[in-house]
Amino acid sequence: MATEVKVPSMGESITTGILASWNVKDGESVSPEQVLYELETDKITSEGLAEVAGVIKILVEEGEEVEIGQVIATIDESASPALAPEDKADTSTPAPEPAPVEAAPAAVPVDSSGESPAVRRIAAETGIDPASVDGTGKAGRVTKGDMLKASSAPPPAAEVKPQVPSPASANPAPVQTSPAAEAAALSERQTRKKLTPLRRKIAERLVMAQRQAAILTTFNECDMGGIMALRKKHQESFVQQHGIKLGFMSFFCKAVVHALQSVPQLNAQIDGDEFVQNHFFDIGVAIGTEKGLIVPVLRDVDQKSFAEIEQDIIDYATKAREGKISLDDLQGGVFTISNGGVYGSLLSTPILNPPQSGILGMHSIQQRPMALNGEVVIRPMMYLALSYDHRIVDGKEAVTFLIKIKEAIEDPVRLLFQI
Repeated sequence: MATEVKVPSMGESITTGILASWNVKDGESVSPEQVLYELETDKITSEGLAEVAGVIKILVEEGEEVEIGQVIATIDESASPALAPEDKADTSTPAPEPAPVEAAPAAVPVDSSGESPAVRRIAAETGIDPASVDGTGKAGRVTKGDMLKASSAPPPAAEVKPQVPSPASANPAPVQTSPAAEAAALSERQTRKKLTPLRRKIAERLVMAQRQAAILTTFNECDMGGIMALRKKHQESFVQQHGIKLGFMSFFCKAVVHALQSVPQLNAQIDGDEFVQNHFFDIGVAIGTEKGLIVPVLRDVDQKSFAEIEQDIIDYATKAREGKISLDDLQGGVFTISNGGVYGSLLSTPILNPPQSGILGMHSIQQRPMALNGEVVIRPMMYLALSYDHRIVDGKEAVTFLIKIKEAIEDPVRLLFQI
């Protein structure tokens, strides 16, 4: 009896995906709940699990586009795993072992670390040992792209001894190159590969946001000294109480809620010819992953403590690294916070996350000279950027919103008293 392995449904808006990788080999024995493959869609990357135990037969190669509901493999519950020729019992008289041939190329070792069929095929064709390639896949696994990149790298240049040209070679004839040689030379200078579904979707949404909204950005700066002193004073007790560290993002999430309550125009959106006012505070926090930017949503931030916000952020970061973010995790936010400061950004103009009407950009903290009470002092300063949809948010409202955030960050006690 064979059980079909089908691409599961992941929401009405997702109809296709790319079979990114197989975590098992054709003919291999699998067990229930074992991870079989990774599927990339235009929104998330998900893992497919085995429903039964048996021997798997793979029907779709890595890198192919598949549809929801498509059969990509079967699991034979009555079969035994296929043995490689060297694993089968041999009852014949053993032949004498051949003497080693020094000039023969060394065989490529294939270990049990889970290389895909495509990786093993490229290894056999090129003689490149996967163990010598830096893997960019999950848990450092070597992918097909890693092997192709390694195979296209030019070999180290051999030492060339200078030679004195003979009279006959003083004026050599021009060398004629074939189209194939020119194509090969170009392939050494460029590498082409298809965009992943997630990257394509990110590109589409960014272009759509620029085309459909009247995006304008306003700037301010805030003194981070108050928050830094508060964290230093209470960090140890916070960790002992909650088991996690107190970061900056929970302060900014609370500050954004405070500003949205004061300036509700930023907590609104345009839907066709209607103005939609939101009365809840689900805040998206942008997280960078190896496959692109995702924005999981923290639910009901106005009702959560600092510890609960920090824990939500940690949980989402873990799910993002493991490729377990779900579609529900990414939907329904009313406002987004993006922290380019973690990458060293000093200033930027973030792009809206449709259909939201506002996004706050955080940046690097720098020690800068500031005028304070008639004196020049060195303070830890951060630039803030608010991009907003000018169709429904006026400049006065945007500036007021940013000032509310600045005041809450510079004097965090305001968040406690909601002033």
